[in-house]
Order: sequence, then C-alpha cells, then structure tokens
Amino acid sequence: MENLTPKAIEQLKQALFRQKEVVLLMHHNPDGDALGAALAMAMYLQQKGIGSCVISPNEFPDFLKWMPWADKVHIATESADFCIKKIKEASFVFCLDFNHPGRIKQLQNALEESKAYKALIDHHIDPFPMFDFIYSVKEETSSTCELVHQFIAKYLNDKDKITKEMAECLYVGMITDTGSFSYNCDNASTYEVLSQLIQLHINGEEIHRKVYDTYSENRVRLLGFCLSERLHVMEEFGTSYIYATREDLERFNFKPGDTEGIVNYGISMQNIRFTAFFSQKDENIRVSFRSKGDFDVDAFARQHFHGGGHKHAAGGESDLSMEETLAYFKSTLKAYKNLI
Repeated sequence: MENLTPKAIEQLKQALFRQKEVVLLMHHNPDGDALGAALAMAMYLQQKGIGSCVISPNEFPDFLKWMPWADKVHIATESADFCIKKIKEASFVFCLDFNHPGRIKQLQNALEESKAYKALIDHHIDPFPMFDFIYSVKEETSSTCELVHQFIAKYLNDKDKITKEMAECLYVGMITDTGSFSYNCDNASTYEVLSQLIQLHINGEEIHRKVYDTYSENRVRLLGFCLSERLHVMEEFGTSYIYATREDLERFNFKPGDTEGIVNYGISMQNIRFTAFFSQKDENIRVSFRSKGDFDVDAFARQHFHGGGHKHAAGGESDLSMEETLAYFKSTLKAYKNLI
C-alpha cells in the first residue's frame, strides 16, 4: 500500500508500544539496506523504552561492520538455537527488507510458527500474506531504509527521535540499494529523506568511503578475475553475464560481501541492457539481475529463477549446476530478444 490508514497505524501502535522487547529480522545475505533498516529501528525502539533482538540469518559483509550497533546483531549460523528460540517466543516481530519467509532461510519455520504480531516494512512488490501490518509501496522506492525513515517520522510522528547514528544507518541503506543514487532514485521523496538525514550532520563522504573504499586485496583480485575470465557478452541480445564458481571464490578466499556490486559492471557497457551475475557460494547458485530501459528483471527472475525484486534490479536462485544454470539462462533469451 502507498499510504497507511490511521486505523492500521493505531493498531500497530497498540501492539508495539506495550512490548518490552521486539525481534528484528533481516534477510539471508543481508546488505546495507537490510542491516541499516534493522539497526535504525532498534535504536528508535530503545528511545521508546523497548528492547530489541536484531537477528540476521547469516554473516554480513565486513564493510558494514563499522555501522552503529552492528556488533549487537545475532547471527543465526553462529547461534541458531538462540535465534530460533527468540523468534518463537517473541510477541512482536519486525520483518525488514524482505516480504517472504523463504528469504530468511533456516529461520523460516520459526517465523511461520510464531504467534507474534508480525510487522513488515519493505520496498519489494507483492508481499506474502502472513503479516499483521504491512508498510510497502507500489512504485519503485529507493530502499527499505527510506521507508523506515518515513514510518518513524511521518506515521509515528517521531521525527525528533531520529538521531545521527540512526541517520548514518539509513543513509547506508539508501546509497547501497541505489548504487550511490544511480537507480531506483527518481522519486522526490528519496531526496527529501536524504536532505533530512544530511541535516542531522552525517558525513556522507566518510560513510561512502567506509562502504566502498575498504576492499580487501582478495576482493579486488576476485573482481579483476571475474571481469577478465568470467565476463561474457551476447551482443545479439543486448545481454552480458558474469559467473563465479565455488572454486573461483575459494581461490580468492571469499568473504561475505566480496561479490557485492560485480553485477553492475555487466550493465555498465554500451549497448548492454540486461545482465546477470551467477555466484556459487553454497549448494545453490545465487543470481543477480540488472537492466536498463523497459526490460523488467523482476518479472524475469520470478518466471525463471524463483526470485524477484524490482524492475531494474532483482535476484533469484538455481539448484542446477553452474554449467546447467548458464545454459538455461542463455536458452531463455530467445523469447525476450525483442523485449531487451
């Protein structure tokens, strides 16, 4: 929904502000938007006298570990029993930056079985029908962090509760989910929120440097390898793709976050309007899609790779081998030749 009704807000307030502790969940392989939204919300709740338990299904990238309160996040792959117990026993759960329980992997059953009041704040379309409260949008929105700001400032009327530390977290989500404001950033509301964050005296240049200028040597070498050895261009389809096998990642001592942004290089070439990046980190192959113009990668990901996202940025998965996955991807392009 684009605007929340007074009734929905009042029901959420009655459920939320009587809590002593709230569980905050983010999706598997959390990015800056998921982490930023969860941490900012946790800081807000603290000001309202509510404790929080922030849970991530797995580890998040090193380049985000400087963020305020990042050290408070519980990692389910390291403390599964604790995280599952917290979710099952919770009476209120915030789900941030994901709208389907499958996005939290091993925590899915605990969330589905929980009797908690479940509140969703997310900027992906078509939320799964399991939430008691939904703050989502129909049009493209920069990030879940933008929605968290609007939720607190506009709908809860607590703009004065947004601190500099919260603003830093929200800013991270906005820059990472828009490629430093290069996509999903055509709404005036995005820049209105950005202006309000800057007014809290955050240092945008320093934050950008912490996120983008702290790459390890292995990460840079992995990027170079992917571009020189794993980049393929199919000019007849206006398409490119890049891939990294499990062996490739092991060769460069892969850490979470090391493949962030690689997909964007595939779409940066002239006359390329659609790109994909395939990475084999575990038993499944993760796929990231980007597009230009009118080609809808959200629809493509839903149709072919059990995924989804946004019109110009989406993701999916494959349980085939890398060779089979790439062959399947290439076989789909003929049907889209006149659309890409």
